[in-house]
Amino acid sequence: MNNKTDFLTGKCLVAMPNMTAEHFAQTLIYICSHTKDGAMGFIVNKKIKEFSFADLATQLPINPIQPIAPLDLHQGGPLEKIRGFVLHTTDYVKNDTVVIDENMAISSSIDILTDIAFGIGPKDNLIALGYSSWTANQLENEIKNNNWLIITPNTELVFRTKDEDKWQKAMDEMGIDINRLSYSAGHA
Repeated sequence: MNNKTDFLTGKCLVAMPNMTAEHFAQTLIYICSHTKDGAMGFIVNKKIKEFSFADLATQLPINPIQPIAPLDLHQGGPLEKIRGFVLHTTDYVKNDTVVIDENMAISSSIDILTDIAFGIGPKDNLIALGYSSWTANQLENEIKNNNWLIITPNTELVFRTKDEDKWQKAMDEMGIDINRLSYSAGHA
């Protein structure tokens, strides 16, 4: 990928500790697309507590032979909360899959949900309802205003770290002690 045209595609935004916006406090957001026209991503560390994958499967035409293994759904963001997406590893690529980089892809068809229910989906996946989006220059301005830090994620952080630990682990991976952070941005 060419970073001059893909901007922050494939990176994660780490909310600064002073971020108090209801949907974004202590979030880790995977950026699936970032261009001059705006950005789109998914919060990867906020579970939906009142609704599970098994609940979702019963509302869709998915009838697995065996009971569905427990799987969490995530609050992808405040927009279109009933629209589903699956962020996953590239070991699973179908016609509707958008490959983000060598490790990560996104799909949104019922086929991937069916394959996950039958145990033949991607090795690692995260199902998100809703998404986060920024208009042209909005995200850049939020970064300039010291709302977000940026990290290059790995599949361990996104898929295999407990949701409640992801934000702190991202801070730790950057070598940041949140007790020493200044919440005001400096501009030279």
